[in-house]
Amino acid sequence: MTTSLKLGFIGLGIMGTPMAGHLRTAGHELFVTTRSKLPQALLDAGAVACASAREVAQKADIIFTMVPDTPDVEAVLFGETGVASGLSAGKTVVDMSSISPIDTKCFAARINEMGCDYLDAPVSGGEVGAKAASLTIMVGGPEAAFERVKPLFALMGKNITHVGGNGDGQTTKVANQIIVALNIAAVAEALVFASKAGADPAKVRQALMGGFASSRILEVHGERMIKRTFNPGFRIGLHQKDLNLALAGARALGVALPQTAGAAQLMQACAANGLKEQDHSALVKALEMMAGHPVAPDAA
Repeated sequence: MTTSLKLGFIGLGIMGTPMAGHLRTAGHELFVTTRSKLPQALLDAGAVACASAREVAQKADIIFTMVPDTPDVEAVLFGETGVASGLSAGKTVVDMSSISPIDTKCFAARINEMGCDYLDAPVSGGEVGAKAASLTIMVGGPEAAFERVKPLFALMGKNITHVGGNGDGQTTKVANQIIVALNIAAVAEALVFASKAGADPAKVRQALMGGFASSRILEVHGERMIKRTFNPGFRIGLHQKDLNLALAGARALGVALPQTAGAAQLMQACAANGLKEQDHSALVKALEMMAGHPVAPDAA
């Protein structure tokens, strides 16, 4: 029989709500707060509403955060009523947001000074993966803390990897986002080219799925580009943030990421044309604007 743990979860958005739900379904006590309205389904399942991140930290032994960006994590952790103000020695903070690896190391050091462990554990898999508990989870931090939290990660994801020390989880997520963005751009360029050349993009995609060019991006996002289904998934605005992290890190490291910079500019073009809230597969629209030709007509 699994021992019930006292868990906290801060940030109940598209991803955080189902992730927290899996923890509660497994029978753990769950203390929650978020900046918007608390999901009623989670409260009905027995989650306990808290007035602040401080209260969550006071009541829980392991505190998860899942918020949009680096400043949000800093505010949740170190704001006036933040997690740090409610921590006591021996607790564990697990940030599952996708944020700056450099800032993550600073946050971890500050939490460690309080006698607590810190894990950075960003995820990949989007809303679908969060709901299906099939997320990929990339974890940085002490191995002992990772082993302690791993059974909880297993309630939310399938591919769980301890990649190294604090910050390494976030570095892995940035690398993931580089690969995903460049694959989206490649699929978009190929389908724009094929469509403007007069070929049926749906049949081109079908043919490519059987060859070396096959990929999960071609399968899922290629279909989105053809069917014009750009409701998020994962928003362009969030992927922009991740690519900005990559480029900022590259500057700090003295590394050139020319293809990443190109993909970031395509996403910027989309954002400038009011597409920031659309799925990142809508990157194709920047290429379509330059080509003066859509892969397929937009749905009526």
